Amino acid sequence: MLHVCDPLQESCCFSLWFQFFEMALSLEEEIRRQRQQMHMTVYAQCISPNGKYLVAGNNYGTIAVFSITASLSAEANKETWKPLVSFKAYDGAIYALVSTEKFLISAGCGDIKGWAWTDVFQKNPKVSWSLSLPASSNFGAFETNALAYSTKDNVLYSGGGDCKVYAWDLESGTKKETLSGHTDYVHCVSLYNQSQQLASSAEDGSVRIWDARTSGEAVHIIEPHKHEECARPQHGKWVGCVSVDAGEEWLVCGGGPSLSLWHLRSLTPTVTFDAPNCCPQVVTFHEDSIISGGSTPFVYHWNINGDPKTKVPCTATRVFSLAVNTESESNKVLCVSGNSSLIDVYTNFGYRAFSLDFC
Repeated sequence: MLHVCDPLQESCCFSLWFQFFEMALSLEEEIRRQRQQMHMTVYAQCISPNGKYLVAGNNYGTIAVFSITASLSAEANKETWKPLVSFKAYDGAIYALVSTEKFLISAGCGDIKGWAWTDVFQKNPKVSWSLSLPASSNFGAFETNALAYSTKDNVLYSGGGDCKVYAWDLESGTKKETLSGHTDYVHCVSLYNQSQQLASSAEDGSVRIWDARTSGEAVHIIEPHKHEECARPQHGKWVGCVSVDAGEEWLVCGGGPSLSLWHLRSLTPTVTFDAPNCCPQVVTFHEDSIISGGSTPFVYHWNINGDPKTKVPCTATRVFSLAVNTESESNKVLCVSGNSSLIDVYTNFGYRAFSLDFC
């Protein structure tokens, strides 16, 4: 007997199959999201020019923008601690973010990119301009690990995997100068002396001081691992972070060697900071203190004389970024990120008030 298919039954089966397919896709997406959340690292942060927003970049190439103002309001809740907007900026990790009055600038695995703040706030982010590093004949473009922006002359400084520091003229979008001397990855760059001088730190164990008014060679070199009071051979000689105080008298740096304070004029270490199990990844001066973070789940606050002020727990077990909001007194916070999808926010810098959720 010839069997005739019931069109209604066939349509019902197709509908059930389609629903099952949608559920499977949704479950797969949720598993992927949870896996990403579990393995997320937020390497970079910066504050918007008006001090109202925090921007963060993670190891998946995503940029997220958070409202500091809404997060601190009396009506704040878990929803206000999530991104206002997030977007895919790179295929690989984002290692550095800085801000100008008009642009958010990002860097990592690929070109350095500029995003207009007006586009970001309208939730329509698009690349306004990009800067391409010289390519390696073997591996393509090198990654950029650090950025510093000079408001005085509209110059962007970058350092990264090719052991060089570049000065970019943002007015023309061209490479202005190449600072050569490091022999291994550059981790950090820090401007001072009204942007006339630059300190950079690298895997080669050195901090190099550059003068923008002279040739592309370092004017001074500091090597902390060669000083007994700083050396920690068990951790290596690499220097992961460097910062110069507002008075331009002191430089602080660390990594494999202990975190240490150097007198800029004499280029001698004056203080080492006692955090024996921590390899610093990030450090900054703030008012009369030094704040650092690294390979332990703590943020350290130090007096200039080396005495510890406080040791504050954080969510990340390794800290890679500290962002202090100095642009707005009413939104004055310290934001701490690392190998977690949560970004801790400290309102009085002494305890964690809440955490922003990248996911």
